[in-house]
Amino acid sequence: MVGWIVLGSMVAVLVFAIVFYNRLVTLRNRVKNAFAQIDVQLTRRHDLIPNLVETAKAYLKHERKTLEAVIAARNTAVAGLKAAAADPTSATALTQLAGAEGALNQALGRLFALAEAYPDLKANQNMMQLTEELTSTENRVAFARQAYNDSVLDYNNARETFPSSIVANSFRFQAGTMLEIEDVAKRAVPKVAF
Repeated sequence: MVGWIVLGSMVAVLVFAIVFYNRLVTLRNRVKNAFAQIDVQLTRRHDLIPNLVETAKAYLKHERKTLEAVIAARNTAVAGLKAAAADPTSATALTQLAGAEGALNQALGRLFALAEAYPDLKANQNMMQLTEELTSTENRVAFARQAYNDSVLDYNNARETFPSSIVANSFRFQAGTMLEIEDVAKRAVPKVAF
């Protein structure tokens, strides 16, 4: 009789471990999938920027420094996105990505502020279309970031609550990191006023 109780207890512990391990793996994979959606939208955003700069280049010939700053910020953001996409659970990579995207937002803000001074550029059909696409993409990025942060929250909650925390600690499930931009000014979508 005691043997059956011990065996039953061992089976219960094993089932417990398997169920919670699988749940944690599922939630961790949801975090990775949610980051993939951010990757898609940020890649789209990064792909639009060279076209935007090319359109503006003809009108802003003497503003070369601003155009170069936008391209440099874009390239830094692309590199940050690649690093974060390689490991969406890396706090360092996500922090660097958030900083790079914030710098890109600032550079784009300067470009759009300059464009305000050029009526021909503001009226350019390509420029209007690109800014509309960029604004739409910014909204998609915000939604994808929110979905990612929600997935991280669910994963972290499962990782930290009892009894799944026992399995998480045993198998060294690392905490997920939210994707946030610290500075409120950096968080704002670049103003497009054409």
